[in-house]
Amino acid sequence: MERVSALSPSSTHSRLIRSVPVLIASMLLSACASSPPAEEPAAAPPAPPPAVAKPAPAPAAPAPVYREPAPRLNPAHPDRYVVVKGDTLWDISAMFLKDPWYWPEIWYANPQIANPHLIYPGDVISLVYIDGKPRLVLERGGTDRLSPRIRTEPLDQAIQTIPYEIIQAFLSKPSVLDKDTIENAPYIMTSLDGHLVHGAGNEVYVRGADFADSEVYSVMQVGEELRDPDDGDLLGYQGIYVGEGTIVRTGDPATLFLNSTEREAMDGSKLLPAVNDFPLYFAPRSPEQPIEGSIIAVFDGVSIVGQYQIVTLNRGSADGLDQGHVLAVYQGGRTERDPFSKGLMFKEKVTLPEEYAGLLMVFRVFDEISYGLIVRAESPINVLDMVRNP
Repeated sequence: MERVSALSPSSTHSRLIRSVPVLIASMLLSACASSPPAEEPAAAPPAPPPAVAKPAPAPAAPAPVYREPAPRLNPAHPDRYVVVKGDTLWDISAMFLKDPWYWPEIWYANPQIANPHLIYPGDVISLVYIDGKPRLVLERGGTDRLSPRIRTEPLDQAIQTIPYEIIQAFLSKPSVLDKDTIENAPYIMTSLDGHLVHGAGNEVYVRGADFADSEVYSVMQVGEELRDPDDGDLLGYQGIYVGEGTIVRTGDPATLFLNSTEREAMDGSKLLPAVNDFPLYFAPRSPEQPIEGSIIAVFDGVSIVGQYQIVTLNRGSADGLDQGHVLAVYQGGRTERDPFSKGLMFKEKVTLPEEYAGLLMVFRVFDEISYGLIVRAESPINVLDMVRNP
């Protein structure tokens, strides 16, 4: 029979006790083997390089200063000129200056002369040099210009900037009616017989103003709209001259006698006061700020404009225009096909350059529009031609 060895509980317990230290030591060794190595302290950042002094920035160049070109004398200028009746300030300025709008730069306003900016027939204008610069000085009636003298002639005998007789018809027959005028102008209501149209010799009832006896009015019809070619804004309306009438009875309504008519007056026709005392004493000069605009209408409806014709501009006081401002006129470059360009069917379109056409002087100004007189025309001028500083 095989002998089986049996273990007692006490011997088993003693063996377990002896193996515990070995097991704990083995676990500790395993844990030490799997733990990450201790991190080394981070290296200190490198020291920054020594600062290098930067050179001081060079001083900024001074901004260029715009200098108005010096007035250029007309090579054929006289040294002395006696003013005669019918002269205008523009004519005299052009006599002495190549560019007449430089008149304020060369005119010497003698403080010892009353109203030194007004020039009368018989006065003497002389070209002298003061501090090396040309100046025009005035002698009243040929007397010593350093002697104070009171002018006894009426101011309306002084020469005007531009010919009054040329714009007189325009002032009584305005070709453009602005929006405010259309809305606020008095009008023909009806007539005694109730007709819708009226002619010379008729009396009509009018409303819309505090009329005074014997007042003279231009009768106008409202024509087509005038819009700014730049943005399409409504600037006013074409004014169609109908005739002239005189208030013969005041009240509301008042009575207007139609003195003359060029076409039939109608109920609703507008009345504008006839202007007979419009001042034309101002110095020709270039605008103080850049101006760019267009001719939008011509007085009397002519298609081609020449010297001493009146045009309407799409710029006014809101844009910096004032009486006496001189503007150059440029023909807009038309677009044409180049017949010699490459291509069998479609030839290249080419826009031709703008060309100088003349000069105009602004003589009446409103907010958005103004009127100018063509004072120099070197080629035909048309509606939509451009205007800008000379």
